[in-house]
Amino acid sequence: MAYKSINPYNNELLHTYENTTDKEVESVISQAHELYKSWRNDDVSSRQHVLNKLAGYFEEHEQELAEVLTKEMGKRIVEAKGEVALTAMIARYYADNAERILQPEQVETTMGEAQIISRPLGVILSVEPWNFPYYQIIRVFAPNFMVGNPVILKHAANTPGSAVAFEKAVVAVGAPKGAFKNLFVTHDQIANILADERVQGLAFTGSEAGGRVLAKQAGANLKKSSLELGGNDAFIILDDANFDELDKIIGQARLYNAGQVCTSSKRFIVTSKNYHKVLDLLISKFDNVHVGDPLDPATQLAPLSTVKAKQLLVDQVQKAIAGGAKLAFGEINTDLDTAHFDPIILTNMTPENPMYDTEFFGPVGQVYEVSDEAAAIELANDSHYGLSGIVFSGDANHGAEVASQIETGTVFVNSYGGTLPELIFGGVKNSGYGRELGEEGIKTFVNQELIVTRHTPIDLNNAGGGFV
Repeated sequence: MAYKSINPYNNELLHTYENTTDKEVESVISQAHELYKSWRNDDVSSRQHVLNKLAGYFEEHEQELAEVLTKEMGKRIVEAKGEVALTAMIARYYADNAERILQPEQVETTMGEAQIISRPLGVILSVEPWNFPYYQIIRVFAPNFMVGNPVILKHAANTPGSAVAFEKAVVAVGAPKGAFKNLFVTHDQIANILADERVQGLAFTGSEAGGRVLAKQAGANLKKSSLELGGNDAFIILDDANFDELDKIIGQARLYNAGQVCTSSKRFIVTSKNYHKVLDLLISKFDNVHVGDPLDPATQLAPLSTVKAKQLLVDQVQKAIAGGAKLAFGEINTDLDTAHFDPIILTNMTPENPMYDTEFFGPVGQVYEVSDEAAAIELANDSHYGLSGIVFSGDANHGAEVASQIETGTVFVNSYGGTLPELIFGGVKNSGYGRELGEEGIKTFVNQELIVTRHTPIDLNNAGGGFV
C-alpha cells in the first residue's frame, strides 16, 4: 500500500511516505500499552489540559492546517477551515465534559452499595477515511484520550500528510508518548495489529466492504468495534415545505465537500405536487455553481479527492443510465487527466436499476417523485443503509413525526444535516453500529466495571438475589 500526497486539483505529487516496518509497529503497540497501564488509575482531569491545548493549537494554526487538507484531498479552503474549527470544538468539548460524563453511576440494589465505574479498555486502533481527515481522527482520539485509551491510527493512503499534521499537533501540546501514533501500514499489518492482545478495540469509518473485513477480523479476536459505513441518505420534501428555506440549503445538501460526505443527501424524494418545482430548483443550484481552484475562496465546487474516485463515480453514473435512469441535468466528464466532476442529476431510478441503492460519493443528485407522504417514507426506508436524512415540512412538528418513521441514526427537520460535538453520530442497518461524539461517544470503549459492596452480614436464607 503506497502512501502518497497528491494534489487532486493539478495532480502534483506533494510527498511520498515510507511504510511502517513490523518492528516499528511492535514498538508503537508496546509504548501505547505501557501508557494505558500507567493511565488505568489516573484521574480523568489529569489529561484535560492537554486536550484544551490541542483545541487551542488547531485554532491558532487554522490557515496552515486547512491548507494541508485543501492541497491533499481537494477540500475547498472555506470548508477546510470549518473542519479545523470543528476539530478544535470537539477537543474542547471532551476536555470540558469528560470528567462529568464519566462520573461513577450509583445503582440502587438490595445486594448492598453498587456503582458502575468507567475505566479505560486499552489501546484502540482507528482506521479512518480521507473525506474529513482531521474530523475523523478527533472523533476517536479526543474521547479515548480522556478515558485513558491510547489510539493508533491508520489513515487513508491518499491523506498521509493530514495524519502527520495531526500527530505533530498532538506532540506539540505535550501529550505523553504513546497517546497517539500514526502508522503507514498494509492490510496485513492491520490484521496483525487487531490480533495483538494488547489492542482492545477498533474504530472504523469507511466503505461497507472494508467494514465487513475489519469487523470480521475484530470479531475473530473478540475485540469491540464501532463502524460507520456510509449512507444513501434521503431528503424528503413534503407538500407544505417552505421553499424560501429550502432554497437556502438544497444545493449544499448535496454539493458540500464535492458531495463526498456520508451524510449528504443523495436521494431527493418529492411528492407529485412539488416534484417539478424541486427538480427545477436543484437544477438551478447545480447549474450556477462555480467550479475552480479549492484554494480560491470564490470556488463553490472543488475536485474529487482523486482521479480514481472520479473513475468510480463515472462508472456508477454510466451503469445507472444503462439501467434506465435519465440524465436530467449535466454531462458526464470522462477526462481522467483531472479529478473535477461536474454536477449531475438523475431521475427515473427504479428498484430494478443495478445502481438503485448505491452510494454515489460525489456531486450526483437523484430526484424521485412519489404520490404521497406514506410513499415518501417507504422509499426513504427502502435502502440497506441507515445513516442520516432530512425532512422538510411547513409544520416542524409534523416533520418530526415523519422523521421518527425514518430508519436512520439521525434525521434533521427543516435544516441541512451537520454535526456538533454534543450530538451523537452513527447509523443502523448497513451503515454500521456504535456511536461517536456526544456523551455516548466517550462510552464506546470503556470497561463499565460494576463494584458491589456489602456492609452487613450475608443471610443465605434472605439474600435478596441469586447465584448464576
